[in-house]
Amino acid sequence: MTTGKPLRWIMPLLAIIAALALGAASGLLVVMKGEQIGQSSHDHWLGNRSVGSTRADPWTRAIISRIGLLALNRSETIYFTRYRDSERRPFRAACDYEISGADLPARWWSVTLYGEDDFLPPNDDGAFSIDATRTVRDISGRWRARISLTRDAAPNWISSRAADGFDLSLRLYNPSPDALANEATIPFPTVTRLSCEGDAP
Repeated sequence: MTTGKPLRWIMPLLAIIAALALGAASGLLVVMKGEQIGQSSHDHWLGNRSVGSTRADPWTRAIISRIGLLALNRSETIYFTRYRDSERRPFRAACDYEISGADLPARWWSVTLYGEDDFLPPNDDGAFSIDATRTVRDISGRWRARISLTRDAAPNWISSRAADGFDLSLRLYNPSPDALANEATIPFPTVTRLSCEGDAP
């Protein structure tokens, strides 16, 4: 009887194939959903201390390659990405948001909106970001900006037109020593959803 003999090599082979498939699927998920790699999280702002470092793991390098991020050395720039509002709901272009905060501990900083394809939305609004030098502040030094399809009376505006789903990228250029040593000291901006198309009046 030789009925059981093929199982001696078929079962291990199937196990190996399953393990390879699972590993490939998990790797693809990590690469396609950058938020999975966040080694640090601060009020939904996700960062990775390996970005811009020679110690970056293969997943981090793959994500940087996919999104085309020219990552500078960590002492020059710290990067953070946010995919969700204050209630952990994914960002949608059909919704209006308010992002607000104080000046950040860096020589210069910016917040930029990217579409689901990791590129700037294909619109001609010319309002993809806010930054330290162009942002209007109130008398206390705090700033706030509206993220929406169309501009309203808000002095600072980020356009989400043609973005569908999107994420926000926060960059701190020449961060302070305290920010480099302990990201928890950074006063991260808050992002609140205000309304969405189709909401009941």
